[in-house]
Amino acid sequence: MPLFKNLSAYDDRSARLAGIALMVLSIFMFSFGDAMGKFLVGTYSVGQLLFLRACAALLLLAPMIWRQRHDFVRMERPWLQLLRVTLSTLEVAAFFAATVYLPLADVITYYLAGPIFVTAMSAIFLGENVGWRRWSAILIGFCGVLIALRPSAQTVSLPALIALGGSLSFATLMLITRSLRKTPDIVMASSQFIGTFSLGAALSAFHWVPPTPGSLVIFALAGCISVTALFCVNRSLKLAPASVVVPYQYSMIVWAVIFGFVVFGDVPQVATIVGAAIIIGAGFYIYLRERDLGRDVAEVNPPA
Repeated sequence: MPLFKNLSAYDDRSARLAGIALMVLSIFMFSFGDAMGKFLVGTYSVGQLLFLRACAALLLLAPMIWRQRHDFVRMERPWLQLLRVTLSTLEVAAFFAATVYLPLADVITYYLAGPIFVTAMSAIFLGENVGWRRWSAILIGFCGVLIALRPSAQTVSLPALIALGGSLSFATLMLITRSLRKTPDIVMASSQFIGTFSLGAALSAFHWVPPTPGSLVIFALAGCISVTALFCVNRSLKLAPASVVVPYQYSMIVWAVIFGFVVFGDVPQVATIVGAAIIIGAGFYIYLRERDLGRDVAEVNPPA
């Protein structure tokens, strides 16, 4: 990545601008990849999507995996790494399973609640000190989730609960990732794709639809886009402070609404928009408090 290395040599202002640009680009690519995945699961099973998408991603990562193969042998806390991969695989599967039945914007809204769940779980399970301001933001964020979920006997659906479960898995995944920060990026990224490859291969054995050449191209693009977006996020966080670039990750909901409307004809409901706005506001406030207190900030990285 010579271009990224050259960017790192620029002055601080240029590096920050490059970091912002890479973050915005990565969110667009993640959203585009999610839309491609939703399009594919209209014909193919979620397992087949996970399998073929991961195949393309791992082929792209193969040279880097080979160059850094020794890092895989010296992984810190292997059992915790395995739990992280398991949660990552489940949340990606839940994400695409939910998109079979729900508009893309609805599913993204539930996943944007991840940082709110992380803060609450940090206080409950890790004993981290969370003051009344952040607890207030957590409660407000949960209200946003409830508004988007529209809970009633008629409106709560299994796909919505799957998406919410995926969001909780994603939050737990971020908590574990906090404690595995010494793990090299290539190990983190490739292990997630190995997890989805394994689950996809197992599920595909029960339901396989022969893909057309055009669909194979889309599967391959979805995998390559995910890898590229992941590296853009990582490089963005190295070029600029997290406090500068992470808020741009909330633009994902904008792209989800655009792709949902243009590609699938989904018109977002008022409850979804209001809920997403409340979740983003609460999450952004928690982010600012974490930054002011000098704590690690939970990122909003989309499913890999």
